[in-house]
Amino acid sequence: MALNRELLHILACPKCKGSLELLGAEEGLKCAACAVVYPIRDEIPVMLIEEAVPAEKWDQGQREV
Repeated sequence: MALNRELLHILACPKCKGSLELLGAEEGLKCAACAVVYPIRDEIPVMLIEEAVPAEKWDQGQREV
């Protein structure tokens, strides 16, 4: 099941309130301004600042902090 597109339009980065980009196979939501990725687990975006993975580490394959 895919993420609801309406949900994606209203979600914002909890840190900077900026827009988010859906990554690849719906694995995460990236905030370009903060350079972090919020993981999606069991089709649920984990929108907690302390759970955000730095984008650089995400690109290297690390999916958890």
